Amino acid sequence: MRTKSLTVAGSSVLVAALGLSLAACRGSSDDGAAGGTVTISINGQPPQTQAFERKNFDADVAEFQKSHPNIRLETHEGFMDPKTFSAKLAGGQLEDVFYTYFTDPAQLIARHQAADITDYVKDVPHVSELQPQLLDVYRDDKGRLYGLPTANYTMGLLYNRDLFTKAGLNPNQPPKTWDEVREDAKKISALGNGVVGYADYSANNQGGWHLTSWLYSEGGQVARKDGATWKADFNNDKGKAALRTLHDMRWTDNTMGSKQLLQIEDVQRLMGGGQLGMYLAAPDNVPTVVNLFKGDYATYGLAPMPGGKGTLIGGEGYMINPKATPAKIKAALTWLQWKYLNPERIDAKLASYKEQAQPIGLPVPPVPDIWTGAARTQQEQVKAKYATVPLKNFQPYVDGASSLKGHLEPPNAQQVYTVLDGVMQAVLTDRDADAAKLLADAEQKVNSVLATIR
Repeated sequence: MRTKSLTVAGSSVLVAALGLSLAACRGSSDDGAAGGTVTISINGQPPQTQAFERKNFDADVAEFQKSHPNIRLETHEGFMDPKTFSAKLAGGQLEDVFYTYFTDPAQLIARHQAADITDYVKDVPHVSELQPQLLDVYRDDKGRLYGLPTANYTMGLLYNRDLFTKAGLNPNQPPKTWDEVREDAKKISALGNGVVGYADYSANNQGGWHLTSWLYSEGGQVARKDGATWKADFNNDKGKAALRTLHDMRWTDNTMGSKQLLQIEDVQRLMGGGQLGMYLAAPDNVPTVVNLFKGDYATYGLAPMPGGKGTLIGGEGYMINPKATPAKIKAALTWLQWKYLNPERIDAKLASYKEQAQPIGLPVPPVPDIWTGAARTQQEQVKAKYATVPLKNFQPYVDGASSLKGHLEPPNAQQVYTVLDGVMQAVLTDRDADAAKLLADAEQKVNSVLATIR
């Protein structure tokens, strides 16, 4: 599932040259010949309805162009729209630098719809300090690189520290296994007054998304590559174990509440209202619960996925038009590194965010958890310097998430999730649901979905 709050399919908007005169533009060379100006089009500009994000993006563009006078940026609103991508590329309307979700690169690479940047990134600072598993999202099976990750998320466990304390649990020691989740949920539910120990989604494809995350956490998977084709891979012991735990929490322990067929807003509302102990979530859920449902940052904690064997990862990055000239590719990488992959700018960026009363301390942009080594250490130090939320509440997630094996969403994810939604719904609404039959039926349906992948 795509959790980015700025996902907008808005029309392309050409922004003014930001300090470059028309005369200078007419006299420049788009290919950068003889030291002339290179013009590149970029998307990812937030819409005007996202005032804070738009203001910061445009300010970055202006600052970049002031310090890089030989690169001219044409900024376009919008992000990735799979429905129009191929047509834009064929018609010469695709930006030189374009935004992608982590689920996009594999197909774009296979269809030769992105430039190979392997030989260009050798001179780009800090690329070697990015997490290898994030770079791998943009590699082909020969190790060639076609894009750069700029932010990511991993699924984890969001929990209410206040309820943990009231239930006699240590909020600094969140559960590490599903058995511990189950036991903690019992103690939290025992508080009464409508408090729910653990909640999960089962509607609008979100149940399938969370079941996928659960399987990853236990070392399982939803789909596997079998030669040139894909096959469902959840009708097995791991799939049955996940459904058994879910069934027992719902019906034996009564720790999930009687209301089911929940979606993300339902669960966030419960958490914001102090009525929920735990649910699976990415870090970006925390500001949503605080801002939309009247929560408090001090109330919540984040832990890595229970199970400790894997997690679902998602995120975003940028690729370059396969028709781009070498000069445009170099200019594009200069922009991407300066804006998104630049440890030297973290201090100034966070100082600006703090001045604008933005929350700082969660592992989300402007401090995404994408680094290793010295860059990671530097970012964590600066984050602590400007933190406006209690860092210790989210440290278990930061410490644990990077050690888990990351798995992308399965191919044709939304169609797969539709099928798995039905499995989640049956287990959570029917005490006598036959898990083995549910998995067998779902396997057949998912195999049909996966058979369409070419």
